[in-house]
Amino acid sequence: MIADNANDELARLRSSIDNIDAALIHLLAERFKCTQQVGALKASTGMPPADKSREQAQVARLRALAAESGLDPVFAEKFLAFVIAEVIHHHERLAETRAAD
Repeated sequence: MIADNANDELARLRSSIDNIDAALIHLLAERFKCTQQVGALKASTGMPPADKSREQAQVARLRALAAESGLDPVFAEKFLAFVIAEVIHHHERLAETRAAD
């Protein structure tokens, strides 16, 4: 009986994790749609792909949000760094494409 309860609870928790993972993927997709528009704007106006002051402000903001939410700020910063690196890569590709046109 205890094992059945534990298995039921495990299944419930895993279902919640799966739902959260799906939401994260959808949110990331939406975020990248927005950053693609930013990249296109930057490329069309000759702005640089990276904005260090914006990145620093975002890191500070998200570290604070992480701390308020009980999430390790170092983890949040690493996650954001990964996302930012991918965004900059997209922006660089857009800039290269615009320059070639």
